[in-house]
Amino acid sequence: MVCRKRRKVKLLSARVVDDKTTTTKNKKVKLETQTWSDLPIELLELILCRLSLEDNIRSSAACKRWNTAAISVRVVNQSPWLMYFPKFGNMYEFYDPAQRKTYSLELPELYGSRVCYTRDGWLLLYRPRTNRVFFFDPFSQEVVKLPRFELTYQIVAFSCAPTSNTCVVFTVRHVSPTIVAISTCHPGATEWVTVNYQNRLPFVSSIWNKIVFCNGFFYCLSLTGWLGVFDPLERTWNVLAVPPPKCPENFFAKNWWKGKFMSEHNGDILVIYTCCSENPIIFKLDQPKMVWREMKTLDGMTLFASFLSSHSRIDLPGMMRNSVYFSKVRFFGKRCISYSLSDCRYYPCKQCYDWGEQDPFENIWIEPPEDLSAFI
Repeated sequence: MVCRKRRKVKLLSARVVDDKTTTTKNKKVKLETQTWSDLPIELLELILCRLSLEDNIRSSAACKRWNTAAISVRVVNQSPWLMYFPKFGNMYEFYDPAQRKTYSLELPELYGSRVCYTRDGWLLLYRPRTNRVFFFDPFSQEVVKLPRFELTYQIVAFSCAPTSNTCVVFTVRHVSPTIVAISTCHPGATEWVTVNYQNRLPFVSSIWNKIVFCNGFFYCLSLTGWLGVFDPLERTWNVLAVPPPKCPENFFAKNWWKGKFMSEHNGDILVIYTCCSENPIIFKLDQPKMVWREMKTLDGMTLFASFLSSHSRIDLPGMMRNSVYFSKVRFFGKRCISYSLSDCRYYPCKQCYDWGEQDPFENIWIEPPEDLSAFI
């Protein structure tokens, strides 16, 4: 009986060993037969998001699984670059927040000038000593001059690239709380046209005001949050009867008026309110009902905020979506301050900023060049 039991135990142990050996061999064979298409989806997306648009499209043709992963991280748009204006010299730096790289370009043409606005890859600049106003493309070095005009500290904007025959330059300053002086010009004009307009509601303009061009109109956010609208075709001006966005009382602290930004996206007017000790609040103008609505999400959109002009983008890398990127770079130029609406926090951590400490003419977001060969 004892011998039989021993034989059974030996047979069972032999079977277990055989089973383990077979399992190990099967696992080894399975690992050897695995292909790139078997990569975990998270790892696959991490790899594909680092490819160029052309390589992303090529990789999406590999198989159905890769196609799904490639489309989910595909970047159609480029993020704008942050252009820095030096206090001395002619060397200008451009920071790419997507790649976290900084490029340099020597631009002696900009000596003695200050930036006013940017759109469609063009800068609008002003030279105080000579009252010269001009457009400049920093990547092609193309210049488009405008008639001389004294720009004290009023804000300026333009509707589209100066190469377009519909380009209009717009500036507004308040003469009194109920009167504003609006000046307009366009490439090829011999002089600026200035007209005074009466306001139905108080409108105090300053360098801290914000302007966007949207749906054929210039929208101007005043120092106190009222919204003025100028129609360049009809040459009409109106301050909308829309109460300013409502913010918590603790927002109205030191330099609160300097922490406002305005942008547009697909016909919507967006306003960003910031406070050093609080998370940003974003409002969208509900145009049919004429009220400001707080936004809890940007639905994948990315905003790039700077004092003189702000931009919006869609289809950026996943980590940049649903966020606001501010015109401040930390960690020795390696990381742009941003706020994620998905995570309700700043990146890098604890990076609230007092905008009253920053020079408004220090930097501005601008469209990047299509060809990077000038920076290689």
